[in-house]
Amino acid sequence: MAAATAAGAAAAAAAVSLIACYIIFRSSTPKVPWARTARPSRTSGRRTRRRGLVEAIGNTPLIRINSLSDATGCEILGKAEFLNPGGSVKDRVAVKIIEEALESGDLSYGGTVTEGSAGSTAISLATVAPAYGCRCHVVIPDDAAIEKSQIIEALGATVERVRPVSITHRDHFVNIARRRALEANKLAAAQRESNETQTNGLAHVNSRDKLETMQRESKKTQNNDPAHGSTGMPHRGKYDPSSDSKGGFFADQFENMANYRAHYEWTGPEIWEQTKGSLHAFIAAAGTGGTIAGVSCYLKEKNRNIKCFLMDPPGSGLFNKVTRGVMYTKEEAEGKRLKNPFDTITEGIGINRVTRNFMMAELDGAYRGTDREAVEMSRFLLKNDGLFVGSSSAMNCVGAVRVARDLGPGHTIVTILCDSGMRHLSKFFNDQYLADHGLTPTATGLEFLDK
Repeated sequence: MAAATAAGAAAAAAAVSLIACYIIFRSSTPKVPWARTARPSRTSGRRTRRRGLVEAIGNTPLIRINSLSDATGCEILGKAEFLNPGGSVKDRVAVKIIEEALESGDLSYGGTVTEGSAGSTAISLATVAPAYGCRCHVVIPDDAAIEKSQIIEALGATVERVRPVSITHRDHFVNIARRRALEANKLAAAQRESNETQTNGLAHVNSRDKLETMQRESKKTQNNDPAHGSTGMPHRGKYDPSSDSKGGFFADQFENMANYRAHYEWTGPEIWEQTKGSLHAFIAAAGTGGTIAGVSCYLKEKNRNIKCFLMDPPGSGLFNKVTRGVMYTKEEAEGKRLKNPFDTITEGIGINRVTRNFMMAELDGAYRGTDREAVEMSRFLLKNDGLFVGSSSAMNCVGAVRVARDLGPGHTIVTILCDSGMRHLSKFFNDQYLADHGLTPTATGLEFLDK
């Protein structure tokens, strides 16, 4: 644990350096077509002006990945989403989900946003929620990199680490997060009833007893939930269910269409403006599907000739869905599928169901990558470009090279650099972990993509 804490401290220090560099970058004059430009007029018209922390989210630079561009003869550009304040592309989603929920009344000022997340969305919600006067409760699978939950706790959110199970199981981390929101709403209703009873001068003993009972049950449920299994790790953080409750709101990043809208109204227009419309293809992996759906729809709306592709990791069924119209191959349908379909070290991407967000995607095809390709690509980018990116970003870059090779020299391909490697230290950038899984990087160039 001491090593993990030290790694977390190092990651935090590196994050400060990255953001400082970004501030300097933002103040410089762009010299190439894909450098940062002013906020797109389309999104400026749709979104109200934000102040404080949230004003720094978005408008991230679109950088040329020199090594990949030179190797393919194409311009391969990466949207540097790891430079957002919360460190990932999910900052945009967090802002959009919270703003829409506050506007609709589904979330109250001072309320608690709950979410089931493998890391990045949770970190973004924990970062953004306080800026809107809200709290955050996160349920995270216990096989996610430990530094992610450490970051979330440091940001002041409550963290529940639970065993990973199928989404159809009631104790899947997403389903538990949904229950936590319902519990918070019931508690808020009981508190309102108790307060109203006392204000009206009526007998309030029963109401108070009812409230105290609900508070005890809420604590008991969260600390003793069977989903915690043998981890021995109850929820941690600063949220106390017995404190004054303003209710809960389940962010539901997989099915909440605010996710899609964040990228259709925000990320997509930025890419179009930063490339001045001169791009030929876009490729990205999908978890919730919000990024690839929102960006592909916007770009196709601007120019139907722009090709949009999915990059899928091992264990995910989306490649088959896009290329064959079904989630599984014949062999998998016959029961040969691995018990754990997510037998991959990449985090935050890949899924075996079609979400409402992903259904909006307009795709021309799909590619499939491997864990080894992602690992080798991350080391190649670090060595040749100084880019320290996470597993999903590395997988996206594998896809970008594949598209470049298929289209041929002279084309411009854009992808997403979702987050940095700083929240992947205990797994994706851990030499012993990789050795244990037979994934020690050995490539000296891009020969790992030639197979």
